[in-house]
Amino acid sequence: MEVVRPATAGDRGTVRAATAVTVGEDEAVFPGHYPGFPIFPGVCVIECVHLSGLRTPPPGSAGLELVAVESTRFLSPVFPGDRLAVDLVWTGGSGVWKCAAKVATERGAAAQVRLRFTAEEA
Repeated sequence: MEVVRPATAGDRGTVRAATAVTVGEDEAVFPGHYPGFPIFPGVCVIECVHLSGLRTPPPGSAGLELVAVESTRFLSPVFPGDRLAVDLVWTGGSGVWKCAAKVATERGAAAQVRLRFTAEEA
């Protein structure tokens, strides 16, 4: 995972960050999902967003812990070799942070994911 843009404060109390993840063609999930037509499972896309959030925490937060997947919408498949661009928008504070992410491949939008974290305020 590559941090493209570290978490920085934006307008209206939001914090923005971005990462990129290349889906390896040899991922262990591909032989069973689906044989002959491999697609990166949605739960793995959610995990990419989760890990992106952990790598780009909002300033002043520490010890982020995922407590909920609030919503997920899959818009197009992710294939072996795709590079995922993950754009994150953090809102909240005081120990509770929400992360809204848009995930895209070179072909366009792939998913929208909203996660909720708890954090220790530093």
